[in-house]
Order: sequence, then C-alpha cells, then structure tokens
Amino acid sequence: MIHGRLPDPIRYNLIVTRGHLMTMSRLLLLAALAMAGIAGDRPEGKDAKQQEQAKEKEKEKAPPPELTPEEPPEEDASLAEKEYAFNPLQAQKEMTVGNFYYKKGSYAAAALRYVEATRWNPAFADAFLRLAETYEKLERRDKARETYQQFLAMAPDHKRAAEVKKKLGQK
Repeated sequence: MIHGRLPDPIRYNLIVTRGHLMTMSRLLLLAALAMAGIAGDRPEGKDAKQQEQAKEKEKEKAPPPELTPEEPPEEDASLAEKEYAFNPLQAQKEMTVGNFYYKKGSYAAAALRYVEATRWNPAFADAFLRLAETYEKLERRDKARETYQQFLAMAPDHKRAAEVKKKLGQK
C-alpha cells in the first residue's frame, strides 16, 4: 500500500494500528513463552513424589530458623528512625518554630518542636522551660513537673529558676 497518496489522518491511523499489532503480538509471544517455561518446571509422576519427599526430609534435618530475625533497614526515609547529633543551630530553629506554634495556640505542635529542640541539644535549658510551660497548657501536669525538674537540674542559676521553684513548691 502506498502511504503517500492517503490523507494524513488515515496514514497516521495505519501506522499507529500497525505499531499496536506488533506490540500485542510480542506480548502474546512472551506470555506463551512464560507459560511454556512454567509448565516445563513441573515434575510429573513418581519423580515428583520422590522430590517432594526429599524436600520434606531436608526440612526436617534443617536447623530451626532464628526466633528473632534481623529486620532489614527501612527503605522509606520518612519512616526511618531519626538520628540526633548535637546541633545547636537546628535546636534553635526548632525552638523558633515551637514559639510560633505556642503563640498561635497550637500547644501540641509546639510541644513536638520543643522536644525536637531538646533532642538536637540536650543542654538547651530554655527549650526544656518552654516544653514544661507547654505541657502545663496541655494540662499534662506530671510531664510538666518532670520537665521543670530537668530544667532546674540543668540551669539552677537561670533568671526564671526562682519562678519555676515556686511553681514546684521548692524553696
């Protein structure tokens, strides 16, 4: 067939159809080969029974699997556990974002940011103080008391230490 004399849309349709037919024939050929390969792997008759019995005996002789197999590393970075190293700049950034959430009234979000700040810099007394204040706003008194105590142990000479001691009932 001469394509030069046919209008452009018809010539295009012939070319596309021929391409689809070639693709479909290749897929059918691959499927047929795959089915033949699967069927060729199956043993038949007495040999199959003997092979199954041999596999069962090997399983009986094999040592039991470990009770706690090692888990593979997490592939999704967002689900992997975060590793913290001393980073005062990141701690300050988390503190700033936490202050924003605190002023906005999103105390749960602020608490998460203050916790992050304390993980990046475990000696960041102001982050512990703000975290304790946030726990108070969230009415988690036990966590607030514990965090205030950590703050006082870390910075007994802080300018707000007297105020915190008064809240805790200490002298």
